[in-house]
Amino acid sequence: MTMRATKGFTQWVIVVLALSLAVFHLSTGLLGIFESRVQRGVHLLFAIPLAFLLFPAVESLKDRPVPWYDWVLAVLSALPSLYVVLFRKVLNARWEYTTHLTTVQIVLGFVIVLTLIEAVRRASAPALAIFMVIALVELVFGQYFPGILGHRRLRLERIIEACYLLTEAGIYGYITGTSAVFVAMFVILGAFINKVGLGQYFIDLAFRIAGKSAGGPAKVAVISSGFFGSISGSATANVFATGIFTIPMMKKLGYRKEFAGAVEAAASTGGGLVPPVMGAAVFIMAQITQIPYITICIAAIPTAFFYYLSVFLSVHFEAKKMGLTPQAVEGMGTVSWKSLARDSYLLLPIVILTVFLVNGYSPTRSALVAIFACIAVSMFKKETRMTPRRFIETLIDGGKSIVMIAVSCAAAGLIVCIISATGLGLNFTAMVVDFAHGRLLVALLLTMAACIVMGMGLPTTASYVLTIAIGGPILLELGGEILAVHMFVFYFAILATVTPPIAMAAYAGASLAGGKPMATAFLSCRLAIVGYIVPYLFFFNNGVLLQGGALNVIVCLIVALEGVVFVAYAAEGWLFTHMGIVERILMGILAIVIPFPIIPNSASLVAGTGAIALICLWQWRKARRLAIAQQ
Repeated sequence: MTMRATKGFTQWVIVVLALSLAVFHLSTGLLGIFESRVQRGVHLLFAIPLAFLLFPAVESLKDRPVPWYDWVLAVLSALPSLYVVLFRKVLNARWEYTTHLTTVQIVLGFVIVLTLIEAVRRASAPALAIFMVIALVELVFGQYFPGILGHRRLRLERIIEACYLLTEAGIYGYITGTSAVFVAMFVILGAFINKVGLGQYFIDLAFRIAGKSAGGPAKVAVISSGFFGSISGSATANVFATGIFTIPMMKKLGYRKEFAGAVEAAASTGGGLVPPVMGAAVFIMAQITQIPYITICIAAIPTAFFYYLSVFLSVHFEAKKMGLTPQAVEGMGTVSWKSLARDSYLLLPIVILTVFLVNGYSPTRSALVAIFACIAVSMFKKETRMTPRRFIETLIDGGKSIVMIAVSCAAAGLIVCIISATGLGLNFTAMVVDFAHGRLLVALLLTMAACIVMGMGLPTTASYVLTIAIGGPILLELGGEILAVHMFVFYFAILATVTPPIAMAAYAGASLAGGKPMATAFLSCRLAIVGYIVPYLFFFNNGVLLQGGALNVIVCLIVALEGVVFVAYAAEGWLFTHMGIVERILMGILAIVIPFPIIPNSASLVAGTGAIALICLWQWRKARRLAIAQQ
C-alpha cells in the first residue's frame, strides 16, 4: 500500500518516530545490543505505531489527514511494547507457563495481537494478515477440528502468554530479534547506499557493460537489477528502482511490453539471491541454523551466478530471434568508462562490508562500518555530500523502511509460535513423511509447492520462516543437510514473486511496461526457470553449494553450468538459428540428465561438453544453410 502524504503535526510525529527508530539501531550497533526484551520491545515500540501513521486503512485515504482512529491505534499499539521494556525485570523473573498472568498482561496481549494484524495488513501484505487470523482460529478452536488440524484445548491465559510474553517464540521471539538486531542495520545501510548514488552507479555501469550489445537495454536490466537487488532485498522495490529506466528502453528497442516487464521482474527477483546482503531471510536462516552468515553467502555465489547467466542468455537469444542488432538508444551509455573509474570509490562501502564479513565480524558491526564508509565517500561530491540535513533525511528514510520488515517478522513469529504450540508442524511432517514413503523427491516437490503458495502473497521473509517451520523438519528427517534444506526453501520463497497467479514482481513490471499482468508473469517465470531447477541440486549434487572435496565441487559446478546452458537453449529455442520442437525437447532432457547424478559426474562432464560442441556445430551449419538459401 502507498504511504500517506503527510504534513504539519502528523509529519513531525512520523519524522520523530522514524528518526528515533533509526538512531536506536545505530546506537546499538555502536554501543552493543540490549537484552532481548529491550531490543525487541523498542524495535516494535516505534515500528508498529508508524505503520498506522504511514499507511492508511484503504488506498483512497492516502491523501487525507490521519483520522482520529489511526491515532488511537498508534497509541494502543505502542503500549504492549512499552510494557515489555519497562517491566522487563518482572517478566524475566516470572516462570513461563507457571506464573499466572495479570489482568493488564492479558489486556495488552489482546491489544498487541489485534493491532499487529491490522499493521501487517496495511504495511506488509493483506495475505499475511489473513494467515495470522487463520492461525489464531486454529489456536483457539483447534480442539474442535478433525485430523491434523486438531489439538488439545489450550487455556486463554497460556495462549496470550505464548503470543505476547515469551522471548523464544511469539511476537517478541527470535524472529523479531533477528529483525531488531541484524536486519534493521542493513535496511539503514541500504538507505545510505541509495543516498550516495550507488544505485545510479550500478545502472551506469550496466549500460557500459552491455548497453550497446544486441538487446542491450534488457541486458542492462539483468545486470543492474542484480547489483541493486543484492542490496535492496525486495524484488518489487527493485523493479520500480531500475525498471523505470530499463523498461522504456527495452520497449523502444523493439521488445514487446510483456517481455520487457518480465525481464525486469526476473532480474529483480534474482537480486535476493546475490550476496552479500540477500535480504532479511538470510539473517534469520543464520540464526536458526547457527551457520555463520558469511558461510551462507559464500555458498550462494555459484547458484546466483547460474541464475543470472540463464536470464542473460535468454535475453540474448530473444534479441537474436527478433533480429535486434547492437545499436545506441538515446540516453543510454552516456557515462564514459573514465567517469565510471573515477566514481568507483562509491563501491567502497560494499567492499568494506564484504571484507568485514569475511573476516568474521558480526553482520551488525560490518553494516555499521559500511554506513560510516558511505558517509565518507559521500564527501567527494557536492551533490552527494552527507550534510547534517541529508544525514537526518537518510535516517528517516531508513526508519520508515524498517516498518514493513519489522511487522512482517513479528507476524511470522506469531504464526510459527502457533504452529509449534498446536503441534500442527509435527502433524504435517508426519503426514508428508507417510505420503512420501521415504522418497525425498516427493517431499521436495510438496515443500516447493507449499513455499510458492505461501510466498505468493507474503513477503519473502515471512514465506521462508513459515515454510521452513512446516517443511524443514520433513526434509531433515528424510536425510537433507541443514544448509541444503534452508537454501531450498529460501529459493522458492523468493521465486514466488514471479510465479503465477500472484506474481507481485511480475505485476510491478507489467504496470511499468503497460503489458498484460498474467502474460508478463508467465514470461518472467520462464526467464527464471533455472531458479526452479537449481534448488534440487542442493540435495542431489550439493557441490553447487561448495560442499564436499575440491574436485567434487569443480566437477559439480561445471556440469551445473552446462545444465544452465541447456535450459536456456530449450526455453528460448534458439542458438544460431531457430530450434525445432525435437531439438528443444532434447535440450530439456539434457538439462536434467547432465547436472543431476543420473549418471556419474565424470561421465556427465564428458557427455555435457560433447553435447554442447555437437549442438553448436549442428546449429551453426543449419544457420549457414538457411543463410545460403535466402541469398
